[in-house]
Parts: sequence; C-alpha cells; structure tokens
Amino acid sequence: MYHSAWLQRSEPSNNLAINDNDIYSLMSCLYGLNKGEGLDLILHTAGGGVAVAEAIGSYLRNKFAEDIVVIVPQLAMSAGTMIACSAKAIIMGAHSSLSPIDPQFGGTSSHGVITEFNRAKKDIEANPLLAQLWAPILQKYPPAFIGECENAMNWAKEFVGEWLISGMFKGDKSAKEQVNRIVSELSDHDHTKSHSRHISADKCADIGLKVVKLEGTTNQELQDTILSVYHAYTHTMSAFPNISKIIENHNGQASVSFS
Repeated sequence: MYHSAWLQRSEPSNNLAINDNDIYSLMSCLYGLNKGEGLDLILHTAGGGVAVAEAIGSYLRNKFAEDIVVIVPQLAMSAGTMIACSAKAIIMGAHSSLSPIDPQFGGTSSHGVITEFNRAKKDIEANPLLAQLWAPILQKYPPAFIGECENAMNWAKEFVGEWLISGMFKGDKSAKEQVNRIVSELSDHDHTKSHSRHISADKCADIGLKVVKLEGTTNQELQDTILSVYHAYTHTMSAFPNISKIIENHNGQASVSFS
C-alpha cells in the first residue's frame, strides 16, 4: 500500500507528495519479499516530481521485472499515473481515476507553457504589433524556462513510453502505435485541458491502457478486500491528522510519514 493523506489535509505539505524519501520507505517494505510472486501495489496519491516517479518506477521494475499490478481504489494522479504505467495492468473501480502526466512547474503545466509560447510566436509573426500585447505575458517566464518545459515533457513521455512497451504491451506487435496514442492522450494539454482532470477507468481503457474493472472481477472477495483495505487507511488518516503518508506491506512492515 502507498497511501497519501492529501484528500484529508487542507494544509499543503511536501510529505503528501511522492518524494525521494518514498524510495527508502519502499525499499524497507519490500525487503525480504519473494520477488517471484510479483507485486500488487495499491496506490493513492496526488503525484509529485517527474524525477522521483521515474526513480520509483525503475526501482519497482528492477525488483519485480514486469510482474507488477497497480490497483487504484480512488485516485493516482500525475506522477502516480506515471507509476501506474509501469505495471502490466491497472485495476480500477468505476469511481477511480488517473490524470494527465504533463509535468508541472510551480503549478504551471509545461505543455500549457509551450502551447502559449507557440501561440504568441504565431500571432507576432502574423502581426508584429501584437508583440506589445504578448510582452508582459512572456516576461513572466524566467530564462531557459521554455527549454526546461520542453525537456520535462519529452523526459516524461520517453520513460512512460518505454515502460508501456516493455511491460503492459510486451510482445505486442502493435505496441509502438498503441503506446504513442496513450502517451499523447495523457500528456497533450490540448486533449486533457487541465492537469487536474480525472480520467476514468472507461476513458483509460478507451485510450488503450490495460485496465481491469474492479467491479467486473469474478472474485467478489477481491473487490471487497481492496476497498476495505483502502477505507481502513482513509479512516486512519482522518483519525490521526499528523500522519501524511503510509507505505506498508502485507506482513505489517510499515513506514509512516508525519506532517
């Protein structure tokens, strides 16, 4: 289980987001487990940085190869969606959602910045007088910011695409075509409109992700167990407002982060 209390907390905290400390927590909770049994990861997070998402996904894949299933009982947003794409399948309920993977800089979408810059360039080329209108907008970006946005976008699309090809679509002859569509749908701000957009299980399946419907499983006990475990963590977070995150394995080995 990777469960962040971000929905129960009104005050922002770095501990609520996916961060580098999580790698050590995961290492502690995965130590000694049988790699041959694979990994079922129940994931509930608002996301975090691109670098740490890549590091966590790479670590999990290094330990369990492609034998990873990510279970999203409610939300796995942003970097959480990236990590979900490292799995061979994603289990989602009718109420579950992923989100776009376009990187953010201080709450600003990198794809949105590039779109805005290209629009400004096109407008000014067509009518140089519009440069005065665009000047105050473009001046808010620091030096090299456009390049950083482009690099972050390409970086996220590159490793998420590689994970999908080598994991979820391993051995599929049409893998490249399917993965290109998925990555485009998840990263293109023109499609998603907002970084906070909730992408339902049905939509995830429509764009090509291998989604297993939680309500559609033949094992009712599995559905009940997943939701019961998720609700137990939710209640724990509500009862203990100083807890920001819990990472725990099925043997009770846990790492608890505090606000």
